[in-house]
Amino acid sequence: MKIRSPVAEALKVTSSTVSGKLPKNLPHHADADMAILHNLGIETEAVHHNARPGTLYDEALRYEKGSAILSTGALAAFSGAKTGRSPLDKRVVMEPTTKDDVWWGTVNLPLSENSFKINRERAIDYLNTRPRLYVLDGFAGWDPEFRYKIRIITSRAYHALFMHNMLIRPTAEELANFGTPDYTIYNAGAFPCNRATEGMGSGTSVSLNFASREVVILGTQYAGEMKKGVFTIMNYLLPKRGILSMHASANEGKDGDVTIFFGLSGTGKTTLSADENRMLIGDDEHAWTSKGIFNIEGGCYAKAIGLTREKEPEIWDAIRFGSLLENVVFDQRTGQVDYDDGSITENTRVSYPLEYIPNAKLPAVGGHPKNIIMLTCDAFGVLPPVSKLTPSQAMYHFISGYTAKVAGTEVGVTEPTATFSACFGAPFMVWHPAKYAELLAEKMLGVFHVGDVGEPGSHSRLSARRDDELM
Repeated sequence: MKIRSPVAEALKVTSSTVSGKLPKNLPHHADADMAILHNLGIETEAVHHNARPGTLYDEALRYEKGSAILSTGALAAFSGAKTGRSPLDKRVVMEPTTKDDVWWGTVNLPLSENSFKINRERAIDYLNTRPRLYVLDGFAGWDPEFRYKIRIITSRAYHALFMHNMLIRPTAEELANFGTPDYTIYNAGAFPCNRATEGMGSGTSVSLNFASREVVILGTQYAGEMKKGVFTIMNYLLPKRGILSMHASANEGKDGDVTIFFGLSGTGKTTLSADENRMLIGDDEHAWTSKGIFNIEGGCYAKAIGLTREKEPEIWDAIRFGSLLENVVFDQRTGQVDYDDGSITENTRVSYPLEYIPNAKLPAVGGHPKNIIMLTCDAFGVLPPVSKLTPSQAMYHFISGYTAKVAGTEVGVTEPTATFSACFGAPFMVWHPAKYAELLAEKMLGVFHVGDVGEPGSHSRLSARRDDELM
């Protein structure tokens, strides 16, 4: 029997749902440091600090209803009512250091420092009610010169495993000397924000404060909010240092030729960069320095809807112990996933460490790109499959970012919706698009169409195989 009706119940779960009382002698990870939370005003019965994946599996299976080990060894988890990002609920604190920097508007809605403090206190109050918390430390940025320390505090093992995969995993020595993080993310997503708080538009809030170096998540348990929160941080910090941050994937050929693929979420960055004949540098977030490029992340977050081994063998084989499958439908008896079933969401996802790709390049750095490709999902089906652009045309397409929002990637998006997303990642950009365009300058070479073909309303998506042939 497939998990459908049980999922309906599982989707109601919050991190307060437990199977039985917490044992008094519940062990926590040996590295747990209660002072880390005490100094933030958080007290709890148990802290799992930098727990290994096996421990997080145990915790999820025990305390998070609907979690299961699948036939591949991957862990299945459910994110609750929100199965995509909530960009309309993103807020950035407007204070003296950011007032003149941030691209204020519908992408970066301003929030007062007082409202942020209310959200932070609400998150901490909620975390204080949890019998157990998970603290995870990791890095953003493979280039040590531009690396930032990130700490995640969450009440769900699922979230900790996700960020264990997505951040760069420190060595034992690096963990021992981790010290104070550059940024802390409080994930209290199982608890809503107060709608009466000034600046709130719903019960969901993702608030960033660059002055206090904190992110607070309330009202959404979708794991992708943490990943994109880190990316937003990097999109602010790196350009300040003259570094271009890019919503793009990247791979490298045998001769060291690097290709980057710009594209909005769901347009094929992960699929096209996972090429068995090329080394994978990363599938979503990169930065370009005077030395070359580096991946910001330690893992991949691929769309799983319609996944087959024939179409995407590298991603298929990466689904094993340690990987996390999010919001998929599976057979309760066999643990087999039905990747064609989008009844929970079209935005089914799999998270896995970068090293699960056999031909991943580690450390995830490369030289200057030889090929720069922009992926556009054309919802109207009018663009040609491939277009070679002049530098001025390339800059126009980069700034305008004509593409489509893919079903499920954002709350309320149920089918491809034409949009103009500056830099092919407007929801995550902090500065005005012109700043990123200036950093990119004359490095753009072409645009590549991975969208729909045919008349609007009767079109079909180009296959991954066809995309590869065009490449």
